[in-house]
Amino acid sequence: MKGKTTLTIAALLIGFVLSFPSTVSPERIARMTIPASPAAFAEVNGIEMYYRIVGEGSPILLIPGGLSDQHVWDAQLPILARDHTVIVADSRGQGRSTRTDDPITYGLMADDYVALLDFLHIDKVDLVGWSDGGIIGLDIAMRYPERLTSLFAQAANVTPDGNTGYAEARAEGKPIPELRHYESIDKEIHALWANEPNFTDEDLSGISVRTAIVIGDRDTAITREHTEFIASQIPGAELIILPDAGHGVPVENPRLYAHTVLRFIDGKNAEETKTASRKN
Repeated sequence: MKGKTTLTIAALLIGFVLSFPSTVSPERIARMTIPASPAAFAEVNGIEMYYRIVGEGSPILLIPGGLSDQHVWDAQLPILARDHTVIVADSRGQGRSTRTDDPITYGLMADDYVALLDFLHIDKVDLVGWSDGGIIGLDIAMRYPERLTSLFAQAANVTPDGNTGYAEARAEGKPIPELRHYESIDKEIHALWANEPNFTDEDLSGISVRTAIVIGDRDTAITREHTEFIASQIPGAELIILPDAGHGVPVENPRLYAHTVLRFIDGKNAEETKTASRKN
């Protein structure tokens, strides 16, 4: 194991977990107040990237998973934006953001998000990434560490075999789609998942950013073993296991997710987080 890896079973957070439901209904989400959010397009890397900014304070950048958009974060914004400026955006070719004829890769999307920070004149952020967003976050931590205060990467994989669907496909000798430009964004993202990322142990051990590697205990897309391996390779990484949570925990249980993010970013202890959750 490289560096010190802190295993944080989210049972440590059991106090505040019990203070709210394990899931939030669509009706409950609709009643949550989302602060006014200026929205616009940024011209970066040859695309028009759709983004919103909510709240005031130290900046947090939220990056969604593949084939989703920035609205996956909507239910968390009332919590995160209390004390932070929160930036949400649609990744290249997804949501309202446009794309070019270049094949979509994690490196290209990482460059897009760094260019967005440049466009917004933001030097450093705490980055929260879900699934593909976590992979993009790892790429940024490797190549642009000066742009990150911390990284919270949930349900990320570092090789295609870390994605259980494509690990099974390879084991069964099924054809793997070529990484190239497709007219269908769905086909293009599936080709991305089949071929990337390809981070090495050396890449991971070179990460110097304060990092949390996060997985739901019921995630079936990314294995617990793969997640533990990632955390073991990043010096000082914290491993967080979210209870009763699947791959889509940012949507399934946004309150648990948001308070776990704040505990990591702001260093809140369990009692502070419990109190905060009861106010929502």
